[in-house]
Amino acid sequence: MRIGQGFDVHRFADDQRPLVLAGVTFAGERGLLGHSDADAVAHAVSDALLGAAGLGDIGGLFPDTDPKWKGANSMLLLREVVELVRDAGWSVANVDVNVICERPKIAPQRENMQANLSAAVGAPVSVKGRRAEGLGSIGRVEGIACMAVALLVP
Repeated sequence: MRIGQGFDVHRFADDQRPLVLAGVTFAGERGLLGHSDADAVAHAVSDALLGAAGLGDIGGLFPDTDPKWKGANSMLLLREVVELVRDAGWSVANVDVNVICERPKIAPQRENMQANLSAAVGAPVSVKGRRAEGLGSIGRVEGIACMAVALLVP
């Protein structure tokens, strides 16, 4: 078996972008700044899977310097990552995710987020919301961070 860890962080955007986390749109919340849709959860899960499989990271596969990925749906990118992992001979056993933010509240959308991620990776995914308790840039509501751990089996 192989274990991978993923991390992503995005600051909030000043424009009217929607906030998308794990493929769920959070109505009334400021979106995140990024080249793609800035789905920090999908990005962290992608990096955890790629790391476990020894396949690099999402920045190498989907660089923000390539206009092809401008505004890309990160859940579709996650599905591409899962195919690469499978092609390398691995299956996803499970993924565990921590979303660190003061807002939005994760709990009301947790089940939808878990369902979206589980469908994309083909395995159970757990999602937990964590607060930064007012500390640092996340605590000052400047952005959202996400950590993910993935277990792969041959």
